[in-house]
Amino acid sequence: MSESNIPPNNTPENFIDDSLTPEELEISPQEPVAFKTLFSGIMEMYSDEDTVANYLNDHQGWFVRCASPMKAKPFGENGYTLIIGNYGAFGYNVEPEMTVILTTPQSKHYSMYSVTNPEFNHQGYEVNYVSDMYIESIPVSQASVGIEKVYHQQGKNSLPEIITKINWQLNLQVKVRFPHFIYKLPMSIIQNTGDRLLSQIVKQVSPRLSYKVQKDFHCRFDLPIPPKTARTFNPVK
Repeated sequence: MSESNIPPNNTPENFIDDSLTPEELEISPQEPVAFKTLFSGIMEMYSDEDTVANYLNDHQGWFVRCASPMKAKPFGENGYTLIIGNYGAFGYNVEPEMTVILTTPQSKHYSMYSVTNPEFNHQGYEVNYVSDMYIESIPVSQASVGIEKVYHQQGKNSLPEIITKINWQLNLQVKVRFPHFIYKLPMSIIQNTGDRLLSQIVKQVSPRLSYKVQKDFHCRFDLPIPPKTARTFNPVK
């Protein structure tokens, strides 16, 4: 199955127990449990640095479209509100949403971070999202394997001398205040399950977003769409 046909599987780990009573689902006043994950990777764009930078700066033209199937809507001039999907474990489900701000780039560095949205009433969770990108020019000789093939498939016989590489890192922490029945489980099980589920969510969302941004950019400029080798996605230990 090609990446463009990946189905939006929004429930990587979902253990719904319909037998739970409303009383059992009440939110406990206990301290929230923090889950975190960290990833890094690259994306190659087959154009010069200025063209790529101008595209990234014009995020109003691509962000909402590329975020799909996540629901996204503008927030102010440089922000967006995202509804990630429906996720859960141990019979407790949430539909996490967050608002992020894209900062003005500084010396080829781009940042995106979550902010408090007064329209939200999140009693059960808190999202802390930080993403950093750095763009650089690299010679085509340093491009990932497959660039020649995609250029030839589009009928282009000559490769660009210089392309642009986007280096990125994502740091995500989510604090969840569970219903009181969850706290009856060993904390090690809660922690490991939450960390694993958070990692699965990122693994599902981030590669798809990278592919859609690459596809949107290269289609706009009639350039070959980079192969899978031209984007990486790795957990940081």
